[in-house]
Amino acid sequence: MTAQDFKKLLDAAEKSPEQVARAVMGLPAKVLQYKPAPDKWSVQEILAHLADSELVYGYRLRQAIADKEPTFAPIDQDAWAAKLGYMEPTTPELIALYSLLRRANLRVLRRLMPADLDKGGFHPEHKRKVTVAEIVEMMAKHGPSHLEQIERLKQMAGGSTPPRAGKKPRVH
Repeated sequence: MTAQDFKKLLDAAEKSPEQVARAVMGLPAKVLQYKPAPDKWSVQEILAHLADSELVYGYRLRQAIADKEPTFAPIDQDAWAAKLGYMEPTTPELIALYSLLRRANLRVLRRLMPADLDKGGFHPEHKRKVTVAEIVEMMAKHGPSHLEQIERLKQMAGGSTPPRAGKKPRVH
């Protein structure tokens, strides 16, 4: 990965919390809590997932950068959504948490040297080493992927049903 590619990914990752905030602020509870099916996520759950994912990205980045040959803990995102009270926080709280954690992670990433991008940890779900560069790519794609999902859910809650609505992207 070139320095220019890395900077583009960081710039894209930096924009995500604001883009998500613009998409959800002011939405009524009916839209935030709308679920297209019992096993699909609401906008509220997506927001909580984004914040929790940022915790996971941050921990894995720190392990990869500072620890010797770490192994990343696998995450069951559906179990987290079901068991960690994703419907309890307010929208502003979730947006603030996602934004704050993303900024903290970007601060760590912006001080890296090019060689640090090849550091990584064993990811049991991928059955291989996942590098810092790959985690940054995941971070840059994660918010936009869920933003598309949020837009589909907003349309559905308003009465129109676009294709693939409510599908949970698996990006990490």
